[in-house]
Amino acid sequence: MLRALARALVFLVVLAAVIGGGVAWFLHEYRSPGPLTAPATLVIERGSGLTAIAAQLEAAGVVENRWVFLAGTALDGGDRVLKAGEYAFAPGISPAEAADLLARGSNVSHKVTVPEGLTSAEIVALVQAEPLLTGEAGDVPADGSLLPETYQFIRGDTRAAVIERMRKAMRQEIDALWARRANGLPFKSPQEAVTLASIVEKETGVPAERPAVASVFLNRLQAGMPLQADPTVIYALTQGRKPLGRPLTRADWKLDSPYNTYVVTGLPPGPIANPGRDALAAVLKPAVTDYYYFVADGSGGHVFARTLEEHNRNVAEWQKRRQAAPPTPGDAAPASGDETP
Repeated sequence: MLRALARALVFLVVLAAVIGGGVAWFLHEYRSPGPLTAPATLVIERGSGLTAIAAQLEAAGVVENRWVFLAGTALDGGDRVLKAGEYAFAPGISPAEAADLLARGSNVSHKVTVPEGLTSAEIVALVQAEPLLTGEAGDVPADGSLLPETYQFIRGDTRAAVIERMRKAMRQEIDALWARRANGLPFKSPQEAVTLASIVEKETGVPAERPAVASVFLNRLQAGMPLQADPTVIYALTQGRKPLGRPLTRADWKLDSPYNTYVVTGLPPGPIANPGRDALAAVLKPAVTDYYYFVADGSGGHVFARTLEEHNRNVAEWQKRRQAAPPTPGDAAPASGDETP
């Protein structure tokens, strides 16, 4: 009897040792570096169970053995839920690290960059063309309501959600800049500031001169002079839906439209594009100048003038330079004020 009991006890000890050794081996393999030799990106589809995920990781070479991954996951954290999504696995990642990545939902981040000065129709088209987003972008928002910048997203995010983030970012940016605006600006509302910022954005691509360009338009507004900004005429002709595709003509300057700042004094009814942070900041904290005119300088920037006589000399010099050399992107920039093509 005692011998039988002793044999049973020895068997149980040996069985426990074998089981314990097996558990220890599984956990050792689970926490050891895996076979991956180069970065790998996998998409775990929604509804994938643990067994399917383990098989997918094995097939992609992320883990050596799916059973080690299954056993290790059960032993090391059986209550964790592995999430669907797109994941980047580093070389040598262990099964335990792979499971942790999936449990945390650390998806691969993608980005969409919205350049300053696009219309809302152009931004919606850009977002609509992003293949990793889902759903429709929805109706085109009002121009001036979306903030140009780079937005991060993960595969499967909706286009409508990304557009809404752009709206929210613009509201926050305007609120912050409006609260710190300079004294004495001729704006009745933040929306008017966005309208002028959109004109500044379209007039110059040189960040350093935006405050000076803003000062020209603000000086003209306060003096009761028309803004005479060519981008507003282009917007009047196209409504921001497409590029004009040709130079402006004298007839265009006479177009009967509330957006044509050659025939209407003051600001147009609304923004003509979506201005970026620098243009918004420029109109709310402009340079203090006595400039009323500017014209392209032939190198991408502009020459500023205080008087019409000085401005006309600058225009003549610009035209002379343009005739003497092939056009450059800077030469295409229009003059502001009483200049003729």
